[in-house]
Amino acid sequence: MQPDPVPNAVEAPLIVLLVDSDPARARIVEEGLAGKAVVRQANDTSAVALLDKIAELQPDVIIIDCESPDRDTLENLRIVARENPKPIVMFVEDDDGTLAKEAVQAGVSGYVVDGLSKQRVGPIIEIAIERFRMVDSLWKELQRSKDDLEARKLIERAKGVLMEKRGMSESDAYKAMRDVSMKSGKPLKTIAEELLSVSALLGKDSAL
Repeated sequence: MQPDPVPNAVEAPLIVLLVDSDPARARIVEEGLAGKAVVRQANDTSAVALLDKIAELQPDVIIIDCESPDRDTLENLRIVARENPKPIVMFVEDDDGTLAKEAVQAGVSGYVVDGLSKQRVGPIIEIAIERFRMVDSLWKELQRSKDDLEARKLIERAKGVLMEKRGMSESDAYKAMRDVSMKSGKPLKTIAEELLSVSALLGKDSAL
């Protein structure tokens, strides 16, 4: 007897953090996302307040709606993007190319000038979320590559120390560190860091 098919999971609505002090503009966003998202509002654009709200609500996207972003707002968004990155869409009324560039550099995924309408809100945030995911994936891949390169450099240096102090061959030095790594359950990079720290502590002419 075949099991009953598993019903499709109901897709959870997006959680949107809307930062806007203008009730008319906020209503346009809410109407545009009706039935598609749960909209939570905030008025404080300070970095601390935004980070608190993000921690509390875990929004899928942040919408900043304003006439024109000031430098403080952009700096606060830069802090948010660094501390707890989320897709950020900014609707502005004034066309200022310099601010647009600074907003993107601060971590804004979508910067829309004079384009707030309830018909456009949904598609715009969908594109911003997808763009954010792509950039975030590339950034994480780059970070992994940097971490791998850094680990390889440390391991090479640690092997060099063992080769010099213990007269080991390169392969034996690597095997010795790998064995310690496996027995201790620590990453090979950590073993290399510890070995280099001990070597530095004991001095250049000492034996390990």
